[in-house]
Amino acid sequence: MTTDLSLQARRERLVLDHFADETRQDFDAVLGTFPHPHYELVPSGEVHDGLQDVRKYYTDTRTAFPDQRHEIIQLRHAGDSVIVEFWLLGTHRGPLHNLPATGNTFRCRMIALFIFDGDRLVCERVYFDTLTILKQLLVGVPPAAVPAIVGGLVGQPAAATA
Repeated sequence: MTTDLSLQARRERLVLDHFADETRQDFDAVLGTFPHPHYELVPSGEVHDGLQDVRKYYTDTRTAFPDQRHEIIQLRHAGDSVIVEFWLLGTHRGPLHNLPATGNTFRCRMIALFIFDGDRLVCERVYFDTLTILKQLLVGVPPAAVPAIVGGLVGQPAAATA
């Protein structure tokens, strides 16, 4: 039992450091928490695999939301994972795919599974409601522009108009 508690404690420390390093935007430290960085964003189907791909994900998301940060609600242990429920917050200051900066803030409740092989982090898999974020980011965007923006964000072309 002591070994399991020790493993849980090491995993929890790594996850808490990972979150703190992300908020500080110390991406070298964040990337150092993985032997091979791997992120899965379930709502969009995006997979960022490997050092360069994950670093680009950080660059893109922090360009869009330079003040992106987390507020941890609850942390749980489950088998090979640490589950973190948290608020993700930020201000939209740069482009997000084809959505130009709106200056709007967002707050979205999320779940991240930090999946381990022993004490090695092998994947961060994140679940969230895209609509919760979009509704907040699109406040003030002209209604006529919304279909093209949303289509671009979900990988669908805008519908042709007659």
